[in-house]
Amino acid sequence: MTTNVSAYAAPAANAPLERTTVPRRAVGEHDVLIEIKYAGICHSDIHQARNGWGEGIFPMVPGHEIAGIVTEVGPGVTRHQVGDRVGVGCFVDSCRTCEYCERGLEQYCVTGGTGTYNALDKDGEPTYGGYSSHIVVDENYTLRIPEGIALDAAAPLLCAGITLYSPLAHWQAGPGKKVAIVGLGGLGHMGVKIAHALGAEVTVLSQSLKKQEDGRKLGADHFYATSDPETFTKLAGTFDLVISTVSAPLDFDAYLRLVKTDGALVNVGAPEEPVKVSLFSLIGGRKTLAGSMIGSIAETQEMLDFCAEHGLGSEIEVIPAEQINEAYERVIASDVRYRFVIDASTI
Repeated sequence: MTTNVSAYAAPAANAPLERTTVPRRAVGEHDVLIEIKYAGICHSDIHQARNGWGEGIFPMVPGHEIAGIVTEVGPGVTRHQVGDRVGVGCFVDSCRTCEYCERGLEQYCVTGGTGTYNALDKDGEPTYGGYSSHIVVDENYTLRIPEGIALDAAAPLLCAGITLYSPLAHWQAGPGKKVAIVGLGGLGHMGVKIAHALGAEVTVLSQSLKKQEDGRKLGADHFYATSDPETFTKLAGTFDLVISTVSAPLDFDAYLRLVKTDGALVNVGAPEEPVKVSLFSLIGGRKTLAGSMIGSIAETQEMLDFCAEHGLGSEIEVIPAEQINEAYERVIASDVRYRFVIDASTI
């Protein structure tokens, strides 16, 4: 039997979010019921609630950075028990049978998987995300949040943390490697923290120098303004890995000039507009222009354990649910240091 829970939803594209109720399925054999304590606000929530990435499913309850407590488990559950601290990220199911699911790369499931929100579950019903009081999720798609991380600071790790950890790990950031993070926002600040903890030499490339002090505190060794043309001259051929976190189209040819031969420019931001690149920017140095999307369940758990071991969490501003619409505008204006987190008790 379904249960209605309180939530904040966008009733239509571009409409302000408002308090409502949404159905949650009964706890099944391998399900856990989670009382949500905190939910992060990701820029992708705004893109989807405003149809920036295509037509959405409305009413839409965004939120895929979820931290909470297990309050009920299905009879077949073995991974979690009542009282556990758990998290839910960007997807809540996948086909489980394709080559990528079988390799533990569920984020690249050939069916696209089942998004935590703005998707249709296997029963054909819409999924609703973390801007709500409770959620029911299969145990195989929930994460254990270590005791070393506060739940509010852990919530953004379920998207922002893994989105940066995965490419940093895949392209082997570490001692002896020079890494640049483009953009010091909700994603970028976690990139700086994680790259520093991995032992890389970290540079922040930001539009201006106004966040320079923050960047240094977060672990950056160097900080440059991309609005200064001299930056691109001075840093040409410097980096083994450049990760762009921004959601606006960049001059990729300019950023590829910063990459060493055999280095990579990896995009984790998702601009709504197409971008252009000259193939000569790649050919000249056997460079890679790549993308990376969140991470698998196993890698997300690895990231959470790594963050707990190194004392890492997101830099957050906790808000009541009534400030969600205001927070959206502030995210667009880059007026947050560095992630809004909703106190779910106010939903």
